[in-house]
Amino acid sequence: MVLCQGGEAAAVPAAGGKEPEVPLSQEDGAGTGEPCLCPAPGVEAAGTEESRVCGCCSGLPWPRCCKAPGTKKKAACPGLGLFYTVLSAFLFSVASLFLKKIEDVHSVEVSAFRCVFQMAFVLPGLIYYKTGFLGPKGKRIFLFFRGFLGSSAMILLYYAFQVMPLADATVITFSSPVFTSLLAWIFLKEKYSIWDLLFTLFAVTGVILIARPPFLFGSKVAGIEGSYTDHLKGTIAAVTSTVSSASTFVILRKVGKSVHYFLSVWYYAVIGLTGCVIALFVMNEWRLPHCGKDRVLLILIGLLGLGGQIFLTKALQIEKAGPVAIMKTMDVVFAFILQILFLNHLPTWWTVGGALCVVASSSGTAIRKWRQTLKKAKQNEI
Repeated sequence: MVLCQGGEAAAVPAAGGKEPEVPLSQEDGAGTGEPCLCPAPGVEAAGTEESRVCGCCSGLPWPRCCKAPGTKKKAACPGLGLFYTVLSAFLFSVASLFLKKIEDVHSVEVSAFRCVFQMAFVLPGLIYYKTGFLGPKGKRIFLFFRGFLGSSAMILLYYAFQVMPLADATVITFSSPVFTSLLAWIFLKEKYSIWDLLFTLFAVTGVILIARPPFLFGSKVAGIEGSYTDHLKGTIAAVTSTVSSASTFVILRKVGKSVHYFLSVWYYAVIGLTGCVIALFVMNEWRLPHCGKDRVLLILIGLLGLGGQIFLTKALQIEKAGPVAIMKTMDVVFAFILQILFLNHLPTWWTVGGALCVVASSSGTAIRKWRQTLKKAKQNEI
């Protein structure tokens, strides 16, 4: 037998001389540091025909193993994960721009359409991976709160996009990593250092510069859309959305890998759609858009949001979380550019200052977590 670095060993009996089929869902084990056993050239198992599945090449049976003699492993494209992150940020930003362009559709109804698209995408995955629709009994309560908080964050964010400048709402949502660290310290007992406190203060300062409360900045506030009351409501909605989103991250961290990703998104979509439909009937806001343009924009928002989620997920699969989190700051850049080009709304210096504070805090948090992860990985290797 040949010792092949990179994956787990799994014995699969061969039937009729055919190579065993390998599940497509098996993840690439490269980089895990665990050995996998592949048959040496010309060596056959005594008494029975047996082949080994090599985890270092996504479960391909030998002799197609990436470590087999004469086999070249396909090199990963450098920077592909970061490109996916930028593309995801662009799609999310364009979806937000289309949301601003919709005239007669309530933000809750837009959220309902988004949930329908999520369900249509996730349902085939649930059937294919046979995960079920409820999940493990001990995890259902966490999945419920993940769905409730995640869908609430989406509805509140869409409302904020409709009543305040695009760049302002986008910047506020970027304080999510800071609130995630704070909530993880409270509920998961994770370490919360003086640096985390400093980043939290930076984020709060950025939000204050964007909200510009009258008791600090006076009664005349420039650079807002509509009345200051709507601006303040949008700020509160954006901050609440950010805290709700941070809470979902803490819940997902608590659940870990015991629940399939598709199942988590399924709860998000089902609970979100149910809540949206109930809220729309209570508010008597359920109606189809009168204009054909709004209908097209609704479909595009659903498709762009789904595409942004897919590319972000792909980025996290092939790139470390730290660089992805830093590159996601392109959301803010795209928001400023789209707001100036298509909404004819120049951001004020207060908004720019707030954006710098929030981006600095979220980037600092991401870099610090990334360095901690690398440090732990090196310690485990030793």
